[in-house]
Amino acid sequence: MSTDPIVASGLSKSYRSGRIVTPVLRGLSLTLRAGELCLVVGPSGCGKSTLLALLSGLLQPDQGNVVALGRELGRLDAAALDRFRLDHTGFVFQGFNLFPALTALEQVALPLGYLGRSTDVAFARAAAALEEVGLAARRGARPAELSGGEKQRVAIARALAKDPALLFADEPTSALDAANGQIVIDLLHRAARQHGACVVCVSHDPRLIGHADRVLRMEDGMLLSDERHAAPLLSAVTERCP
Repeated sequence: MSTDPIVASGLSKSYRSGRIVTPVLRGLSLTLRAGELCLVVGPSGCGKSTLLALLSGLLQPDQGNVVALGRELGRLDAAALDRFRLDHTGFVFQGFNLFPALTALEQVALPLGYLGRSTDVAFARAAAALEEVGLAARRGARPAELSGGEKQRVAIARALAKDPALLFADEPTSALDAANGQIVIDLLHRAARQHGACVVCVSHDPRLIGHADRVLRMEDGMLLSDERHAAPLLSAVTERCP
């Protein structure tokens, strides 16, 4: 069995609306490694977000399979799949997905409670994750008091606090300016290099290409190219953050 964290084979996926069937992925196969940031790029509608959903187990393929951390996701029932994602994956979305009433510290600690961590351990790890993303001084702030860049950094801290083996990011910089976008991509790259995670990022943002270890270009549900880049330099995130 492969030791790579994600092995996808022959993935096909279509969506149906009445009698109309629209193919989105067409027999796509790939292998992803630990410790690298893989960027998936391509035009709107090419299947990028669908691929991310299949790799993370949020969707099931019509054909093909995904083996993540040695487990075939299609063979897991709903409860086992939910537990797998809770234990092993982190997600960062364009919309941040923060709870309005919770402070930054509470946002980050929340999933650790679901993992069975004690309150003291959960808040200690949450505080450490916020420090890692440069937001230690904003731990008591609620989403309404945070900028867009700060909200995304809270979302990344929430993912990092679980120390996930798999980290998925869907358009994480699309709502951010250049400076905050740079901070976010640096943090995702650090998750790969320093935490050893397999990081998969879907984006339209051309600024991210130079910061990825690997770039997968998609069109019409297929891979057009698979490029590996020289290791990008990591900037000092905490020096960039206010």
